[in-house]
Amino acid sequence: MAGSLNKVMLIGNLGADPEIKSFQNGGKVANLRLATSESWKDKNSGERQERTEWHTVAVFGDGLVGVVERYLRKGSKVYVEGQLRTRLWQDQQRNDRYSTEVVLQGPSATLTMLDGPQSVQRAGTGRSDPPAQRPEYSDLDDDIPFDPR
Repeated sequence: MAGSLNKVMLIGNLGADPEIKSFQNGGKVANLRLATSESWKDKNSGERQERTEWHTVAVFGDGLVGVVERYLRKGSKVYVEGQLRTRLWQDQQRNDRYSTEVVLQGPSATLTMLDGPQSVQRAGTGRSDPPAQRPEYSDLDDDIPFDPR
């Protein structure tokens, strides 16, 4: 048995269309902003309360990035399974900054579309079962809070 485990599983909605970036070597990365929300009834006031957390998700691998490019849009509900990774970068004043994100890369990465015809892609297998047609998102209930980042 391994001495440690780095695994993240999230179900949420995309807060914006995916951002696709290409590398000089021909590879691609898809960056997602994923909102997860929880709600409860306040015991004192009886009012409904809600808290939303925003997660940065980086998707690597031709198969998974292809699914993201073709089928995901703002509001899409997805299940992602990956690992937490913290990276160091410098801001414009050359101060060190850290960002922690969920990374989907390698054979254990999973992306499942939950709000339309099912599509499952496991990184490393090169196989996917994309929906027969692109889901329509014109009637979205846009209750996802705006994230100014």
